[in-house]
Amino acid sequence: MTNFLYVNYPSWIHPEIFPGVPLLGLIRWYGLMYIFAFSGAFLVLKKLLKEGALDTPEKKATEDDIFSFISCGIVFLLIGARVFSTLVYDTSGLYWKKPWLIFWPFDTVTKRFTGLAGMSYHGGFIGGLIGMIVWCRIHRQPVWKWIDAMVVAIPLGYTFGRLGNFLNGELYGRITTMPWGVVFPRAEHFSSSLGWVQEFAASIGMELNSKLVNLPRHPSQLYEAFFEGIFLFIVLWNLRKAKKFDGFLGGCYTVGYGLVRFIIEYFREPDADIGYRISADGSTALYTNTSLLNISTGQILCFLMITGGIAIIIGTWFWNKKKQNTLQK
Repeated sequence: MTNFLYVNYPSWIHPEIFPGVPLLGLIRWYGLMYIFAFSGAFLVLKKLLKEGALDTPEKKATEDDIFSFISCGIVFLLIGARVFSTLVYDTSGLYWKKPWLIFWPFDTVTKRFTGLAGMSYHGGFIGGLIGMIVWCRIHRQPVWKWIDAMVVAIPLGYTFGRLGNFLNGELYGRITTMPWGVVFPRAEHFSSSLGWVQEFAASIGMELNSKLVNLPRHPSQLYEAFFEGIFLFIVLWNLRKAKKFDGFLGGCYTVGYGLVRFIIEYFREPDADIGYRISADGSTALYTNTSLLNISTGQILCFLMITGGIAIIIGTWFWNKKKQNTLQK
């Protein structure tokens, strides 16, 4: 059902592609999105391969090279994403006490198969970066040339990951009166007796028929899918032939993602068990943004990405300048 002032999350969408079907019920949208993401990244790398973006005077890159490269990156990415999610974002302390559960795909209580539920982008970023460096060292390839190619391929694939989050009905945003606000079934419900809830509901034409009400929220997963995915891909794709030195695109991606994600974090609700890392006004209300100085974990990590990306651009520029001067001598 759709209202002019908000949208109800479609009841036919489930985390499972075939809910209730034996065996097939284990196949989830999120996992399928990973396949789409990696396939998309491979196709972009293949295009860059044809353009000669990965060739060196000593060796012409092949499809086997990019398949090997992206496979190595994926393995390290998944390890980093999972480890970071369990050891940094999980506040129960369970995984610090029982680290073997980090990659255990079953619920410890119900024994039900859940897969590796919980991945961290920033952990995946670190893990993927390590994986790319390891591969380049083993195959004696220029690290920044290959990283520049990979960061052009990453954003478009990343779009699928955030679509997977939307299909899971998770990582939703804060409450909003915008007409595209979505009522997510698993979001926090509020008492309809509260004055601010009644005023909020009235402003969007929502009827209060129960003691608890679920208010519409920013579909922050879709914001991220577009800006961190499609938008960033378009920017980097157009910059790829204008780069003056290896490492430039890697730095641009790191700064660009960090900046876009930092802004979107103001619309996305922080994890309830973590809250704000910095709360300027002392607010603990995560469902709404009361101050631009209330900073989440994701924003701190994004700030580090922005500064790190700037350092990469400056550092690789100096390194390439020094290399050119050496060759001229």
